Amino acid sequence: MRLTTWLRLVPGRPFRGAGHRTTLIAAGLPLHLAVVPLWLWLLGTMAALVSAGTPLPVRLALLALPVLSTMSVTPLLTVGQRRRYRALVGKDLPRPAGPGPGRSWRSAVRRLTRRALWRQVCYHAVAGPLLAALDLAVLAVWAVALVAASLYIWIWALPPQWRITEVGYTMQALYITAGGLALLLLGPRLTGALVRLETRAAEVLLGPSRTEKLARRVADLAESRAGVLDAADAERRRIERDLHDGVQQRLVSLAVNLGLARATLGDLPADARKVIDEAHREAKEAIAELNNLVRGLHPAVLEDRGLDAALSGVAARLPIPVHMAVDLPRRPSPTVEAVAYFVVSEALTNVVKHARATRADVTVQRIGETLLVVVADDGAGGADLVAAGGGTGLTGLAKRVASVDGAFSCRSPAGGPTVVTVELPCAP
Repeated sequence: MRLTTWLRLVPGRPFRGAGHRTTLIAAGLPLHLAVVPLWLWLLGTMAALVSAGTPLPVRLALLALPVLSTMSVTPLLTVGQRRRYRALVGKDLPRPAGPGPGRSWRSAVRRLTRRALWRQVCYHAVAGPLLAALDLAVLAVWAVALVAASLYIWIWALPPQWRITEVGYTMQALYITAGGLALLLLGPRLTGALVRLETRAAEVLLGPSRTEKLARRVADLAESRAGVLDAADAERRRIERDLHDGVQQRLVSLAVNLGLARATLGDLPADARKVIDEAHREAKEAIAELNNLVRGLHPAVLEDRGLDAALSGVAARLPIPVHMAVDLPRRPSPTVEAVAYFVVSEALTNVVKHARATRADVTVQRIGETLLVVVADDGAGGADLVAAGGGTGLTGLAKRVASVDGAFSCRSPAGGPTVVTVELPCAP
């Protein structure tokens, strides 16, 4: 710890990276001053026109020339600024959103009225000259510091008679050298502060706005979430196949062997036959539970034949009649299809468990790019999404629907009926 503290006091450490930052500032001077001659010409011309008594409309028309000239060179200056940061400090300035394709007059107007373009114009016409003044000030500090700190070298480079005849130069040179050393220590801090200021200004005016950054962030998050959902759905299908083709087949084989043993081995003691009977029953129960588990993970019929066949199988297993109406001209994406299946399956399970209903109606139809799912029953009602509160039931359904940016609503007045409505966006 002490060694680190002492290393911070080493004179050379403040100058680490100062050369790159100073080069960045020096390279930015031509780019920052590129449009200054246009505006100086404007000021001179306007002064001449005012003194000559030129009408105001003519002066306003001339005012548009530097603006148009600045707009014409703005893309080149912006590219130069980006290359400057990339080459000298290895930083890539984020790019704002493009204007979009098109060559019509509307596209041209849209390009000229983009906020990103006018932010860049403000950077090169207003912020650039101000930053150039700061660049010159910092470079002047470096020049004065270097000259003052090396004053004794300059003095001893003079002829001897000049040094001898100059009275009192030693004390003055000492003060100047001390001031130069102080400026040398201050230079890296000023340079670093100016580089941070320039970088911040470039990011704000040359890069995307806060709204564009948020839009990009939302798009990236939506894309990454879609990838996670697709990966999770693919993993469920893989687990379903492994269970169906592996563990389930082994259990079926075990149940068949136990059944053959019970049928063919007639001379077994009663205790052994009882054990075989129990093992055979346990194997069949395990197969039934595994079938339910596989169906809950991802039913094979959903992947093979679609929602109509999969939901018909769900309705056939329920103890109450279910009217099923599925109208899908084309199948949605596998992820949306799986969400719709599990929503209907869970909703019908809730109807059987809690609604005390005598019938249920399920409607699934695709309207444009939206998959509409409606589950209704004639039960007692009173279902409350807020009161559910946990991770199951209606709350679980709402979360599952929200995972694909869907909309979930439940209308369940006391006494019924209960209507669950789900809208799922379909991938184009």
